[in-house]
Amino acid sequence: MQSEDGALPVRSFIGLGSNLDRPAHQVRTALTALEGLPGCRLLRQSRLYRTPPLGPPGQSDYVNAVALLETWLAPLELLDRLQEIEWRQGRIRNGGHWGPRTLDLDLLLYGEQRLADPRLCLPHPQLRYRAFVLVPLADIAEGDLPIPGAGRLDELLRGCDPAGIEAL
Repeated sequence: MQSEDGALPVRSFIGLGSNLDRPAHQVRTALTALEGLPGCRLLRQSRLYRTPPLGPPGQSDYVNAVALLETWLAPLELLDRLQEIEWRQGRIRNGGHWGPRTLDLDLLLYGEQRLADPRLCLPHPQLRYRAFVLVPLADIAEGDLPIPGAGRLDELLRGCDPAGIEAL
């Protein structure tokens, strides 16, 4: 389907994660928000997974998922909409990395586009190393999905350790 100006949509993968305030509920609420996002259409969503936390010790487990959107939004505009959803669900950005959060939405892939912007790098720079993203991504993507600059999804999956990842 084309937009009124003839533009074709881009398939984008979004990583979702939460480990605060009923994490599974947070992720499901975010998926509903993605369904209603103007300029986008939710095509698929992975199962929800319980995953061990990455980062500071003492955190609760996360709930993670991946969604596939078809979007007519430019990458930075899509990032802005994702951050609005995070904010509506109580996300506070305090500059800390990998700490507990109500919701984290990461733009993982935007078609096969590469982008190095101060606000957004595509593909997500840590995607290839994160089993908690690769496992749910494999739920909804073909194994030969190209990850620009990293290889194919099936190759990346073989190189990651899925220990502690559990489907809910």
